[in-house]
Amino acid sequence: MRNHRKHTVLAAAAIAALSLGLTACGGGDDATGAKDAGSASSAQSTAGTGDNGTAGGGTADQTAAKSGSGSTGGSATGGSTAGSTTGGSTSGSSTGSTGSTGSTGGKSSAAAPACAYGDIKVTAAKADEVPTERITLTATNTSGRSCTLLEYPLIAFGPIQTAKDVPAVAKSKPAAPIVLKPGAPAYANVRIALGGVHEDNKVVNEFNVNLFAAEGPAEGSIVVKAPAGGLAVDEAAAKTGYWTYELRNGADEF
Repeated sequence: MRNHRKHTVLAAAAIAALSLGLTACGGGDDATGAKDAGSASSAQSTAGTGDNGTAGGGTADQTAAKSGSGSTGGSATGGSTAGSTTGGSTSGSSTGSTGSTGSTGGKSSAAAPACAYGDIKVTAAKADEVPTERITLTATNTSGRSCTLLEYPLIAFGPIQTAKDVPAVAKSKPAAPIVLKPGAPAYANVRIALGGVHEDNKVVNEFNVNLFAAEGPAEGSIVVKAPAGGLAVDEAAAKTGYWTYELRNGADEF
């Protein structure tokens, strides 16, 4: 009986010792596991710092920011280029203005100034009729340049201060001003009498012709010699046509 208890006690002690040994082994595994877990956690933390920290992720963000700034600079450069293009367009406008100026110059050169008394020589010829009722005035440009012969001849059969004005016949007015090239003539038909024997005529051996300027009668008179034998002039019947390139049927018949 006593031996049996002894064996039972020994068996229990052996079991207890075995249990302690196993517990000790298990504790070592847990510690190792904790160390391994700690190492893994530390590695993850280090990796996280590398991804999101200043040293790694911050540098990448700055690089991206620099790339963005470079893109913005490119846009600015593009704007400058656009400005240069605008400048080129301005130059084109200036060229256009020069062309317009050239056109204006052409118009100015085309206009001939009014003929002055020193530019024109005037002669008189009797019409082929008896008695003489009309004469033809011929105005020739002797100036060496083109000039415009305006309106009609201002005629004074006698002293300019006292002579009666000779009126113009409206139907003889041409559609456009008469521009005379150097040496070119123009004509005007002038009635001096009605051909009656009882007219109040006076003999004229010379008379004066004035021209028109743009503003009205021009300064200076042209002295015209009458054809041979003089002219029997009735100032009450006298009238003149406008200057024209050639005498016309109808318009210059009065």
